[in-house]
Amino acid sequence: MHSRFIIANGINFHLKESGEGDLVLLLHGFPEFWYSWVKVIPLLDKQFKVVAPDLRGYGQSEKPTKIKDYNFRILTKDIAEIIKALGYKKAIIVGHDWGGGVALEFAKLYPEMTEKLIVLNCPPAIKLQNAILTNWKQFKMSWYIFFFQLPFIPEWFLHKNLKNIFWRMLKGWSINKNAFQKEDIEQYEKAFANKSDFTGPLNYYRAAFRALFDKDFRTIPQYNMDTLIIWGEKDKALGKWLIDDLEKYFTQKFDIKYIPDCSHWVQQEQPELVAKYILSFLKN
Repeated sequence: MHSRFIIANGINFHLKESGEGDLVLLLHGFPEFWYSWVKVIPLLDKQFKVVAPDLRGYGQSEKPTKIKDYNFRILTKDIAEIIKALGYKKAIIVGHDWGGGVALEFAKLYPEMTEKLIVLNCPPAIKLQNAILTNWKQFKMSWYIFFFQLPFIPEWFLHKNLKNIFWRMLKGWSINKNAFQKEDIEQYEKAFANKSDFTGPLNYYRAAFRALFDKDFRTIPQYNMDTLIIWGEKDKALGKWLIDDLEKYFTQKFDIKYIPDCSHWVQQEQPELVAKYILSFLKN
């Protein structure tokens, strides 16, 4: 596993890569960076070329500061250009949390570049939007989305509480407490050491909120590629109801794998099982 930097969509991206073969692109969520896949990469790279970028605004990748720079069209174009910069025409797209949101939008806008789609604990945007408006439990679970819309204050709060945030969110939320060791938490603290390190990640939420008025973003999706959903059932941010009746959005092979005793952090808590589900899905 080694690091490299590439220019894609006008942004300098840092990524980790390992292995050879068909491209598997691993997209992390919030508040993470490529390291969220550190346990999964060695389980996939014997059969595939596995690449885990720091998405724009995260880690060692370039960090635009404007909200408009995190519009869903720009985020999905990032992925398309990363694939091309790596010398491929398409990829197997795997995304968790916000990375899953980007993966789903990418598959909708770039179906010809999406060989297969795998999403961990993230529903299509339209499902989450509707649930927040109609499901009181999901509304309460999503309180932070509204808090993140404020300017400056969320950055200040997260940075001020840096030493507690990752312990509470990662180890605190997890069911398997061994998933996050002290050295793992320190990696996240290092990646978000400066207050400005939170601005890009928070702008994903701010831009998505503004996209509620974009009819293309609210279009009922139709996915025309084989798709696998992996869902940790003890997710404190996203309720299991978000994937009820999800199969109606997918026209090709569609499967859901539930992991009962697992939190939102599925690939960190259950990397072997996640890799097993991914490899089994890709073989068929």
